[in-house]
Amino acid sequence: MAQQRQPSVHAPEFSPGLQWLNVAKPLTLAGLRGKVVLLDFWTYCCINCMHVIPDLKALEKKYPHELVVIGVHSAKFKNERESDNIRQAILRYEIAHPVVNDHEFRTWGAYGVRAWPTLALIDPGGYVVGGVSGEGNLEVLDRVIGEIVRAARAKGTLDETPLPLVLERAKTPGSPLAFPGKVLADEPSGRVFIADSNHNRIVIADMQGRVLDVAGTGQEGQDDGSFGRATFNHPQGMALDGAYLYVADTENHLIRRLDMHKRVVDTVAGTGQQTRQSHVPGVGRGVALNSPWDVAVIGRRLYIAMAGSHQIWVLNLDSMEVQPFAGSGREDIIDGLRLEAAMAQPSGITTDGKTLCVADSETSSIRAIDLGLNGAVSTIVGEGLFEFGDQDGTGPQVRLQHPLGLLFHQDRLYVADTYNHKIKIIYPRLKTSQTYLGNGRPGYRDGKQAELYEPGGLSMAGGKLYIADTNNHAIRVADLTTGEVATFKLTGLTVPEAVASFEGTAWIDGEVITLPP
Repeated sequence: MAQQRQPSVHAPEFSPGLQWLNVAKPLTLAGLRGKVVLLDFWTYCCINCMHVIPDLKALEKKYPHELVVIGVHSAKFKNERESDNIRQAILRYEIAHPVVNDHEFRTWGAYGVRAWPTLALIDPGGYVVGGVSGEGNLEVLDRVIGEIVRAARAKGTLDETPLPLVLERAKTPGSPLAFPGKVLADEPSGRVFIADSNHNRIVIADMQGRVLDVAGTGQEGQDDGSFGRATFNHPQGMALDGAYLYVADTENHLIRRLDMHKRVVDTVAGTGQQTRQSHVPGVGRGVALNSPWDVAVIGRRLYIAMAGSHQIWVLNLDSMEVQPFAGSGREDIIDGLRLEAAMAQPSGITTDGKTLCVADSETSSIRAIDLGLNGAVSTIVGEGLFEFGDQDGTGPQVRLQHPLGLLFHQDRLYVADTYNHKIKIIYPRLKTSQTYLGNGRPGYRDGKQAELYEPGGLSMAGGKLYIADTNNHAIRVADLTTGEVATFKLTGLTVPEAVASFEGTAWIDGEVITLPP
C-alpha cells in the first residue's frame, strides 16, 4: 500500500438513508474534510475482520484527533444485515468508532471491494490514496497515515477537532454476565463453568446458581497466578480434566489451565501473539496460536478448534507438544485426509470418543473427523461458504447459519445454530436436522416457546441442556424431559470492578463523558 503522489480519485460519498451506529447523526465524507479517514469494510462473523480490530484500535490511539475510522458493515449472513445485531457485535467487540450498515453493499460496490476485510484510506482532501485487503497490515497503515498527517499538518489542511461520538455501550446497562460464549456443566462435581467472555473471566457456580469462585480480574491481560490476580482476554471454550480446567483464551491466542484445587491459572500453550503460520508445531509456550475458540479432552490429548487458521490442533498433555491435527489452513469445505481437508473458522468441537465433530461456522456446516490413525474429515451437513439458511431436513436439504457450538449426546448432536437463534438436533448417521428450540427470531423468553439470541455454546448435565445465550448475557437451561427452558439465575455475581467503571460512559476522542439515562 503506497500513498499516491497526486491522488485523482475522489472518495465516493456515503449513500443517504443508511443506518449509523456509535454516532448521533449520519456522517458524510464532505463533513470530514481535513481528517484522514480509514474505511474498514467488515462483516462481524469473520475471524479476519476480528483480527483487524486491535490494529484499528492501535491506530485510533496513536492518531486520536487526526484519524477517523469508519466501519462499513457489509454483511455476509442474512442475520448480520440487521442493525440491532450489528449493534450487539459493536458491543461484543468493544468498537469505539462510527459504523454504518451497508446491508445493500452500496458503499462496498462504490469502492470496488471484493473481500472481507478491506481497508480504504482517504486523505484530508477527500481523495482515495490507497487500500489493502486482509489482516496484518498495521505497520504499513501506520506508516502511510503518518506520512499523510505530517504533510497535511505542514500545509495547514489537517483538522484536529475532536469528532463527537455517542457510543452504543453508553446506552447499555451492565449485567453480571457479558456475552458469555461457552458453558460447561459437570454433573459429577455439580459445577457449572461459564466463559464470561466480555468480562474476561471464568465463573464457577453450583447447579443451583450459587457462585463458588471466579478466575480473572475482569481486565484484559495474560497474567498467570491466583484466581484473584490472573487475567484473560475474551475466553471461550473450556474442557475439564480431573482437577484441571482448560480454557481457550481466544484473544490472547493462548491455552490456559486452571488448577481447581490450588486456585491458580497458568499458560500451557501459546506465546500470547497471533501466528499467521498454519503448520508450525512445537512445545507449549514456544508455539504461537491463532484464535483458539474451543477445546475438548480425549485421554491425554486436548483438541483445539483453531478458528483463526481454519484448523483443529492437538496438544499432548504429557509432552506439551502442540501441532495441527486436521485442516490445511485453507478456508473452505473440502473433505479428505485430515491434513489435506479444509475447514472454515471452526468454533465448536465435541466428541463421543471415536469421532470429533466440528461446528464449522463460516461454511455453516457440521464436520466429522475420524480419530483413527488414518482418519479422514467428512461433512455431516453443509454445502459451502455461501450456502446457508434455516432449513430442517436430510442431507443436502439442511441449512444452518454460522453455528458456533455443538454437543454429542447419545446418538445425536445438539447444535447451537447461532445466527438462526436456534438449537437444532442433528442425527449424524442419518444426516437429518430438526429444530429443537427457538423460532428463528432473536428474543429472550423462557418456557416451552423459548427464544434465544445468537447462542454460542452447549453442555449437558442431569438431563438438562445448558446454553450460553450469548447476546442475552445469560445461561439458559432446557429440561430434556419437559421441554421447558429457564434462565440459570446466578447469585453472588457482580460486574467486575475493572469493567464497572467504564459502563455508562462514552468516548469523545480521548475524553470520557457520562451520558444521561
